[in-house]
Amino acid sequence: MRYRSTRGGATGVQFVDVMLQGMAPDGGLYVPESYPTLQFDSMGSGDYTRTATDVMWPFVEENYERDEFAEMVSEAYAEFDHPQIAPLRELDPAAREWLLELFWGPSLAFKDIALQLLGRLLEHELSRRSTTATVVGATSGDTGSAAIEAVRGRAGIELFMLHPEGRVSTIQRLQMTTVDEPNIHNIAIEGTFDDCQDLVKAMFADEAFRARYRLGTVNSINWARVMAQVVYYVSSARALGAPEQAVAFSVPTGNFGNIYAGHVARAMGVPIDQLILATNVNDILSRAYDSGVVEVHQVVASQSPAMDIQVSSNFERLLFELFDRDGSKTAAFLEEFRSTGRAALSGPVHERFRRLFDAGRLTDSETRNVISEVYKESGLVIDPHTAVGVGVGRERRRSDPSVPLVMLACAHPAKFPDTVVGALGEPPITPHRLAGLAGLAEYVEVLPNSLEVVQEHIAAGALSN
Repeated sequence: MRYRSTRGGATGVQFVDVMLQGMAPDGGLYVPESYPTLQFDSMGSGDYTRTATDVMWPFVEENYERDEFAEMVSEAYAEFDHPQIAPLRELDPAAREWLLELFWGPSLAFKDIALQLLGRLLEHELSRRSTTATVVGATSGDTGSAAIEAVRGRAGIELFMLHPEGRVSTIQRLQMTTVDEPNIHNIAIEGTFDDCQDLVKAMFADEAFRARYRLGTVNSINWARVMAQVVYYVSSARALGAPEQAVAFSVPTGNFGNIYAGHVARAMGVPIDQLILATNVNDILSRAYDSGVVEVHQVVASQSPAMDIQVSSNFERLLFELFDRDGSKTAAFLEEFRSTGRAALSGPVHERFRRLFDAGRLTDSETRNVISEVYKESGLVIDPHTAVGVGVGRERRRSDPSVPLVMLACAHPAKFPDTVVGALGEPPITPHRLAGLAGLAEYVEVLPNSLEVVQEHIAAGALSN
């Protein structure tokens, strides 16, 4: 398996280099040159770590011994709080609705499933090469704490995580800023998540800075993140009867990485009948689905803050496929979008997008209503991001009742107590991993939205050459 850039400037790259680089030198994102076909009959049945090894192995086999890779996969999930790692919970038996609970890891969000593995893969490869990496990332809330939990104390990795000041929940902030580790650096940017993401991309575009400090990333622009997320689509579909039984998924998304992993799973042979793209009021993706126009609007602070994104990085990977894997067409479209804030898909490309997905949006009030409805129906408390997936999934689901609908539960509700209180009148139960955060010392630098200032700060704290 080799990889290429979505913008055509890099081909034939092996997995470990894709993982360490994060973003291709031409500014594009790495994708496999082809997708392997799943061998359902030979996969480990019911055991998540065995399934994960089987699903990911074709993407990495050039760089590892199988036992070596399987051990890192096993270690990645050893400390999850549920033995099934990503369990299915029946929400409505009559409607064949299920929640796929992805929040049983250290930071209580779905990002743990990929990042716990990525942290180990990075440490392993850096040790093998006797080198170090300066890992930079941007977070709208959950990636930050998950990345910190994945790399804290790991040899050879210095992590600088940017988050938008005042635009993450209090719990999300405390999960990041109360970690007292020498290799963890939190930066609060005076701006939005898109500003944070733009700073990270600009640092990667600065070739001298990138080379000097050996930049890497843990954001979902890193293919290793997408690869690990494919697994839970496979495991949940199999639990519901795949490959004989088709399955539908509703995915709350901001940066398009989580639902793109579902698209990859479908390309590998998972019988996904419907992929529903669920957004909040920052609805650039659902607007593009409706109109064919990808257009930036002002980022609106919502009660599902991890989705408060207007520039969805992983959409580039889908664009590359919609443009028949033509890197020059992808690059030209993105150049128009970045320079004007707007770009239109042609009629045939827009139609292809609509055949692959369904899409919808939920407002904050609708999100609170879904939290309330689910609690009345089932006694379950869900977080606002999950509620967006449930609400849009129910609205956009096709009429065939024989196809189960799986809605991704992406975070523990205790991470968003204010929204839950607004919907239910009482807070969710606090899990042990969040107990005691309030009152701890916080370690964070507040910096302006300035590339020069942020680079100077990172240079001062990066590992020496």
